Amino acid sequence: MEIVIQLTEQPLQREQLVAAVAHSSLGGIVIFEGVVRDNARGKQVRYLEYDVYKEMAEEQIRAIVITAGEKWGVERVAVAHRTGRLEIGEASVIIVVGTPHRAEAFEACRYIIDTLKATVPIWKKEVATNGEEWVEG
Repeated sequence: MEIVIQLTEQPLQREQLVAAVAHSSLGGIVIFEGVVRDNARGKQVRYLEYDVYKEMAEEQIRAIVITAGEKWGVERVAVAHRTGRLEIGEASVIIVVGTPHRAEAFEACRYIIDTLKATVPIWKKEVATNGEEWVEG
């Protein structure tokens, strides 16, 4: 399985991630892109800050992707997550999953993002008009 993992302060490049996954053997490529929104839990969000334990996060993301590969026949995956300060509208995470068939690509992509948000050591601070707080994924 081909796996690309990026944890970066630089803006995410969707086209490059899709190109890293695309292959003639794949019939389904699913892209999930999470973007910073201007509100959360009744608050007006100004921006987000992400922090990460990089080595552990990369290891855990790789394990999640391998599990998805075993369950859904994933052949190629790219997972990219931003760190540092992100403005409203910027992509915080992009996941691209390639499988021979579309149903498996959807299932694997959902599993990867849900498991990543629940288990990987990436922390989010919401800076709102009325204060700031660290929140769970």
